[in-house]
Amino acid sequence: MADPNLGTKLANRYELIDALGQGSMGRVYLAEDVLLGGVKVAIKFLSQTMMNDKMRERFMQEAMTCAQLGQKSIHVVRVTDYGVNEEGVPFYVMEYLQGQSLSQMINLQPLPIPRFLGLIRQICLGLQAAHEGIILKTQAEPVSIIHRDIKPSNIMIVQDPTLGELAKILDFGIAKLMQAGNDQTNCFMGTLAYASPEQMDGRELDGRSDIYSLGIMMFQMLTGHLPLRASSHTFGGWYKVHQQETPKRIEEVDSQLKVPRLLEDLILRCMAKRPEDRPQSVQDVLNTLEPLESRYVNGFRISQRISTTLSRVPVVQPAESGEAVDDDQVCRLMTWPPSKPIAEIAFPHAIPTSQGKLATLWAMMPQAEINRRLISTRYNTFICTMSPHPVMLWLTVLYSSTHGARWLPCYLDLKTPLGQEITSLLGTTGSYRLLLFALENPRRCAHVLSCTIAPPQRTMMQEWVVTARSRPDIGAMGTSRDLLRNEFKTSLKAKVIQKLESIYIDTGSNLSE
Repeated sequence: MADPNLGTKLANRYELIDALGQGSMGRVYLAEDVLLGGVKVAIKFLSQTMMNDKMRERFMQEAMTCAQLGQKSIHVVRVTDYGVNEEGVPFYVMEYLQGQSLSQMINLQPLPIPRFLGLIRQICLGLQAAHEGIILKTQAEPVSIIHRDIKPSNIMIVQDPTLGELAKILDFGIAKLMQAGNDQTNCFMGTLAYASPEQMDGRELDGRSDIYSLGIMMFQMLTGHLPLRASSHTFGGWYKVHQQETPKRIEEVDSQLKVPRLLEDLILRCMAKRPEDRPQSVQDVLNTLEPLESRYVNGFRISQRISTTLSRVPVVQPAESGEAVDDDQVCRLMTWPPSKPIAEIAFPHAIPTSQGKLATLWAMMPQAEINRRLISTRYNTFICTMSPHPVMLWLTVLYSSTHGARWLPCYLDLKTPLGQEITSLLGTTGSYRLLLFALENPRRCAHVLSCTIAPPQRTMMQEWVVTARSRPDIGAMGTSRDLLRNEFKTSLKAKVIQKLESIYIDTGSNLSE
């Protein structure tokens, strides 16, 4: 049966185009904001079965809560509008999040520790903003908000153009405003598997109840399993588990998984039966995680950049016209430097031309390999770490379905004049030449390939150059290079191959990231 709401327009502005799913109190639709040129938004309606004064008030409270929290924290879904349709059904408008829920992510596979740390920190920041509260017109002090339904399906993970993976807390439909004089509910509201013992009892709640749910979710993020299991999926079954059963340790569900003792102890403390035995605030959780973040954060941030770059930058084709023929001729006259070994290596070089300096990448390989790579897909991407030392990985790939990938990684020290010059040229010109030299005849350049760089990456490189100049050097260049090399081998290679296989064009095209 067709949904009668589809195609209708709300407030002469929001046109409903698709049903997205069911929230805690109503149905959610995808819509276009016609006043803003068709910007996509999500609209939540209060369910017809809940149309009473109490639920209307709670629905409005959810909208108001998310509107204020969305301004305080980027880790809470943003609400931008509220209204009532012609049938008198309340609705509110929120940002449309394109991504996947944490639940979907965990179902595919548990999270590695660096990714876990990056996401859980963001979730904690969103939860902390809620616990710190919002200002109501009737209150002089901020009113704390207890979510009461923290679980993986209420966390959305999206790709942000600047920040990479971004976690957002959804569904404040049963959130509780801790107002003075407000009676707490004495009935259970929440999700059985994640509810705290005091929540199951219908007792008064504070932020430590959300911390209990957070602990269960953290365990699940790392292992893919719940730390507690009920004999039956009933209130009575889960009540007994939350009140009496000791949560499993990580090694009990996955003996191969090695988790720092500090992290496992934190998760177990979050799941303590008595609120006073748990971390007393989300800030306590963040403080405990801080030394682990210092240990793992660099690798996680680089992985974020890889995922963000691969997912958001469009494939661009090289312009067939307007090639700088003179520049190519200059490149073909180049000879292999005597200071470089006759070996299969790649290195950067800036060549002076009549039009200014030209960024080039020189690579040596057997003549037969050069012949195989002349008709291939040319691909490039760039990732960078600023700590402990500013270094950029400049990756060029020559790919064909017949011969696979030829990887040409190059590491630039952004604290050196050469690194600064090459990165600046790449960012400002948006192109470079790949000079191929044959092992059998290294004196002259055997072939020149032109490569273009996508605008978003050009912008990032210009930012990296500026940042690296003022960034304090707190470690060796080799440490950062090894960090990037490890990411290249363990993560980036597989993602690049997956993308190339999905968009392969066997006409020798140039893909730039």
